[in-house]
Amino acid sequence: MGKNHPNVDPYVVSRVRALESLLLEKGLLAPGAVDRVIERYENDTGPMIGARATARAWTNPEFRTLLLSDARRALKTFGLDYEVLVVVENTPAVHNLVVCTLCSCYPWPVLGLPPTWYKMPAYRSRAVSEPRQLLHEMGLDIPDSREIRVWDSSAEMRYMVLPQRPDGTGHLAEDELVPLVSRDALIGVAEPRATAAAR
Repeated sequence: MGKNHPNVDPYVVSRVRALESLLLEKGLLAPGAVDRVIERYENDTGPMIGARATARAWTNPEFRTLLLSDARRALKTFGLDYEVLVVVENTPAVHNLVVCTLCSCYPWPVLGLPPTWYKMPAYRSRAVSEPRQLLHEMGLDIPDSREIRVWDSSAEMRYMVLPQRPDGTGHLAEDELVPLVSRDALIGVAEPRATAAAR
């Protein structure tokens, strides 16, 4: 845990390890159970569900409408019942950015494990106070002519960005589009991987 989350208080890390050891010792937690859950969120569930939903929205107008109007129903088609998600769409005029200013509320089942920077106070404050400069420093330049909308997640409501489909991908099928969609694009700090589309 300390390796993957270098900014976590060592006291918290030691308590988590102690709790895990106690649960293993008492037979309440199967060996490897924690690793399996982490692996599921890293590889199987997310960000694959968000990426798959995005790819389907890019290729299926009816699904796109459903995803934007009723994300819970849309995600049920991927076997996920997640009721606290709103999907916001990037357009040529608007770029969306997701943050949680109070803590680090994040749609784990849809996007997988959150990046470390998402939980840091600098990201949480600057996403609201200077989003354009923050995105520039993260490698994404949004022109002044394009509005940036910042969405503040909470315990009651989480957000996912539906990024714009990259140019030159009209020939790709849904499953070929999935690898173009990163977790960061679904948060709004990156664009889909257009370079992969040229292959």
